[in-house]
Amino acid sequence: MLRIGFVLPARFQMMSFAALSAFELANVSGGEKLYDIHLLSEAGGPIPSSLGMMVETRPFSEEASDTLLVGGLLVPEPSSTRLIDFVRRSQGRTRRLAAVCTGAFIFAEAGLLDGRRATTHWAYARDLRERFPKVKVEEDRIFIIDGAVWTSAGMSAGIDLALGMIEKDFGAELARSVAQKLVVYHRRAGGQSQHSALLDMDAKSDRIQSALTYARRNLRNPLSVEELADVAHLSPRQFSRAFRAETGQSPAKAVEHLRLEAARLMMEQSRHPIDVVATETGFADRERMRRAFLRAFGQPPQAIRRNAAAEMI
Repeated sequence: MLRIGFVLPARFQMMSFAALSAFELANVSGGEKLYDIHLLSEAGGPIPSSLGMMVETRPFSEEASDTLLVGGLLVPEPSSTRLIDFVRRSQGRTRRLAAVCTGAFIFAEAGLLDGRRATTHWAYARDLRERFPKVKVEEDRIFIIDGAVWTSAGMSAGIDLALGMIEKDFGAELARSVAQKLVVYHRRAGGQSQHSALLDMDAKSDRIQSALTYARRNLRNPLSVEELADVAHLSPRQFSRAFRAETGQSPAKAVEHLRLEAARLMMEQSRHPIDVVATETGFADRERMRRAFLRAFGQPPQAIRRNAAAEMI
């Protein structure tokens, strides 16, 4: 049985508990108590949530946990010295540590993320990067595993993080069973984007939306302005003007974002050679795709694939 210590800072966001539901259902699906969950806080006793509901906790102790999770706050705020010290001391006596959403700020304050890759909710990723420059923040990931330290994006991404832990601990079949009980997809890969390029563009008209949908389904095509304008039933000039007005970017830049999203997903979730990925996503050659990856992600395609593979080990 694996002991999980779940640290609750005062005014923790209630959605943090979503991750614990996965471990609870692992006990149900496994037919035995695979995870022993303990709710922890500085002084123990009742702790207020972001909704004002009180949750009973145990005080911090020197008893080691297999996994230590830290819940997030609606808005990151400085942590107490005692909380930081407890998290820092846990690094040497805990197999793995995980921060849900803005819980990453607590880890960063404790120095656990120095020199490591980490993520958090997209709305606070830039703040995390600016406040803690030693952290290698990747703001567009669902969750990241760097050594013994796990971090997740939003609160719901804590479920994906928990499913990833269950899979590593007890295998894919149990994780799949838990995902089914939670009625979630099994499971979003840690490297998956927090965003959809198509949704981020948020086209207002059916004409521009249809052109974007066509582009995503036909990435192998050249996808020139003329080709997309024809789909939208507009002249190239009208299309370019309307497209920029609705999406805030040029058709060429939007197409590159769609190609990058598709190529990154193929690099993370398939074993296709890089040349094949480049061809299938319309980059034409691997060098052009490499340059696009460096501009967008700061890493070449091979590094993206290595990171994804490391998170599945």
